[in-house]
Amino acid sequence: MKWLLCCAGILLAAPALAQTDSVQLMKDISTLAADKYEGRKTGTRGNRQAQFYLLKRFEEAGLQPYHNTYEYPFYFKRGETNIMGTNLYGYIPGSDNKVIVISAHYDHVGIGRPNQQQDSIYNGADDNASGIGGLLAIAGYFKQHPPKHTLLFLATDGEEMGLQGARAFVARPPVPLEDIVLNINMDMIAHNNKDELYACGPGVFPELKPVVEKVAARSSIKLLIGHDTGTGSDNWINQSDQGAFYQARIPFIYFGVEDHEDYHKPSDEYRTINHSFYYRAVNMILGVIREFN
Repeated sequence: MKWLLCCAGILLAAPALAQTDSVQLMKDISTLAADKYEGRKTGTRGNRQAQFYLLKRFEEAGLQPYHNTYEYPFYFKRGETNIMGTNLYGYIPGSDNKVIVISAHYDHVGIGRPNQQQDSIYNGADDNASGIGGLLAIAGYFKQHPPKHTLLFLATDGEEMGLQGARAFVARPPVPLEDIVLNINMDMIAHNNKDELYACGPGVFPELKPVVEKVAARSSIKLLIGHDTGTGSDNWINQSDQGAFYQARIPFIYFGVEDHEDYHKPSDEYRTINHSFYYRAVNMILGVIREFN
């Protein structure tokens, strides 16, 4: 916590927002949202195919593996069924032992009932191929610009089944939990017609607010702080993987859009995202991460 307060207190003049590879960003989201991956439901063939793609991209992004592997299986029950999920993670080393976890879930909800009028595959372009695309783009940037603090890039499985992957990671992290000083989570960052992206977290960790506001001031999209107070569905703290980090008392910023007409529907496809908004959102999130490095 003291580290975060220090960062918020000594911010210098804002540099221009960094730029990620827009071509690769769109390739990653469109690939993961393709029918080939069958909605990426945890425990399915399509989910495993998505893992193969991500393993290749982790290598290309220059992520280093812990224990010589990116793959970390975990197990949970769904009713009477035992399910295996697989988290994928690697890191870019920093010059100290502080760790920032950058996370996004790659699973979605699979295939629904066949319908003659509608595609039955829930491709999950915004939810959450968009977050994974952002994670890979940010990893690619830091491959070329080594960070001060170690960045651990975590692609979780089983988020749609109760944050299972994030809970498994927090229960058995590859580094001491006390070394994790911040979680940046991305879930649904590509589909908003009003150019609005929310940063959830500064309401409960106010030391993060100056950093978010600084980057928001030079962004071309509206970065709004909210959805982290009150009760019910308007409070997003436990609605995505940042919830597991919050329960471990780790500060977080969750970036996401409000629910839209394609949320958890087969129409959440690559063609329905807002491409310009998505690219600018990823660069703005990258800008926030840079402020902590």
